[in-house]
Amino acid sequence: MKPLKVLTDGILKNNPTFRLMLGMCATLAVTTSAINGFGMGVSTMVVLIFSNIFISLLRKVIPNEIRIPCFIVVIATFTTIVDLVLHAYVPTLHAALGLYIPLIVVNCIILGRAESFASKNDVLLSTMDGIGCGIGFTLALTLIGLVREFFGAGTLFGLSVLGASYEPMLIMIMPPGAFIVLGTLMGIVNKVVEGRESK
Repeated sequence: MKPLKVLTDGILKNNPTFRLMLGMCATLAVTTSAINGFGMGVSTMVVLIFSNIFISLLRKVIPNEIRIPCFIVVIATFTTIVDLVLHAYVPTLHAALGLYIPLIVVNCIILGRAESFASKNDVLLSTMDGIGCGIGFTLALTLIGLVREFFGAGTLFGLSVLGASYEPMLIMIMPPGAFIVLGTLMGIVNKVVEGRESK
């Protein structure tokens, strides 16, 4: 298995949001704006990369019978570090994301990659998997946030782009808007990936 292929697979072919449908709670809840989606994606990516590295390093030491609790301890450690760093240096983003930062601990993307990949592969491949899936998740959340913010508020990354005369589609920044945008983008991404695989 080549490191570059592992990296690129996580971005598109095995995209956690659009292809594997993992991490839906955070995806639907925090993507009311592009900056929130980006912040959540990057936070999750940092935890994913370092969790994958440490679980890969410890894979031959951790007894099989207690591997899941051990994985959770590793993931919780890095989630706490990310939470404290955001609270100290980006308090507005930390406040916007709220409870969803500590909930990274139970994000099925991270636990799933730890169980299915990092615990079975070396450090380089596990790092590439963490980076690839993290980038894929960040891109997905940012894209969903961009679409919802653009139609729901007429802004992009908080900057007005449609002017004061624009009548916002408020449904886009409400829960139904998250499902509409997610479903539409998921359909487009799956069509593109399947089209590329059939060639």
